[in-house]
Formats: sequence, C-alpha cells, structure tokens
Amino acid sequence: MTARELGELGGVTVSDAFPEPLAALPEAAVVARVLAGDREAFGVLVDRHHARCLRVATQLLGNADDADDVVQETFLRAFRHLGHYRERDKFAAWLLRIAVNQCRTRRARDARWVPLVDEAMTHAGSDAGILASTDDAIVQAEQRLEMTRALERLAPAERELLVLKYGEEMGYAELAALTGVSVSALKMRVNRACARLRALLLPQSTR
Repeated sequence: MTARELGELGGVTVSDAFPEPLAALPEAAVVARVLAGDREAFGVLVDRHHARCLRVATQLLGNADDADDVVQETFLRAFRHLGHYRERDKFAAWLLRIAVNQCRTRRARDARWVPLVDEAMTHAGSDAGILASTDDAIVQAEQRLEMTRALERLAPAERELLVLKYGEEMGYAELAALTGVSVSALKMRVNRACARLRALLLPQSTR
C-alpha cells in the first residue's frame, strides 16, 4: 500500500513527492505541521515508517494481507490520535507500539496465525551467542521450517520480543520505549524467550 493510498483512506491528501524542506524536517516538526492542519505532512511520516511497520506486522502475523490491513489501521489510528503523541517519546516507538497492539488484536481474532520467519531472524545467533548453541545449519534454508515451528510454540509476548530484538535489531533502550518495560526486565525476558526457543530447537537427544 502506498503512502497516497493510506493518506486517502484517512482523508489525508498525500503527494507522491514532498517538498525537500518538508521531507527533511525532524519528526517532531513534521508532527507539529500535521497537528497545525497540514495533512500532507502526514504522508512524510507514512513514507518514513511504512516499510518497518509492514515488516514487523508480517513477522508477527505471518500473513501478508493481514499485515497490510494492520499497517493501514496503524497509520489511521496514529493520525486520529496524533494529539496524544508526546515529543519526549520517539515517534517511531510510539507508532510501532500501535502496530504491535494492532497485531495482538488481530491475533486474538484470527486463529489462523502462522509465523513467517525472515532470514534476519535466523541470523540472530550472532548477537551474544543467543542461538549459537544450536547447530550452525539453522541459518540454512532447510532449517527454517524448524525455526518456524519453534517460534509457533512460543507465547505471543516471547515471539514479539524476538522479532523486535533480532528481526528488527532494536536495542534495549528502544524496546523499553516501545513496551514501557525496564531495560533490566527486558533483558531477562529476552533471555528467557531465547532459552525456551533454544530448548525447542535442540534435538531431544542433546538435552
């Protein structure tokens, strides 16, 4: 879905090319323009964040059509509730929080959830050896199905953390801003999720 299509759905007219000064403005300034009545400026925010929101939604929902619907709803909600955004928060984190919440709502309604595992997820083991205890072959195509099945068995909150931390390579500070959970608590939760994933991936005979 293009920025124009998203904008038109929310009653926002978005041009295909934004004036360079507008496109170059920092996030807070663009938000201020939107709140002042410049609806075209919202298209800048869509252009900046659409790809990431769609990637996260696809990984969490496992269905491209559902992910597209969720991203559409995410931006519509962001536009309607932009007045609640506070500059002390990163706009990207605020927006991603809406997207994750929409994914949770969609999952609750749809029992057809099947996770899609992006190649970036299979390379997560390079960070602090989280997945290093599993065989290196896990990053190969024939092992992705095992990863998918293991992720399916994790709790939704555990999947979310792994997708955001490793699939999106978000730092703990960014995760804390997104979730409202302290960095120390997040580290423990991520470690627990990784331990559970590792246990699911390890052959029974090696446990």
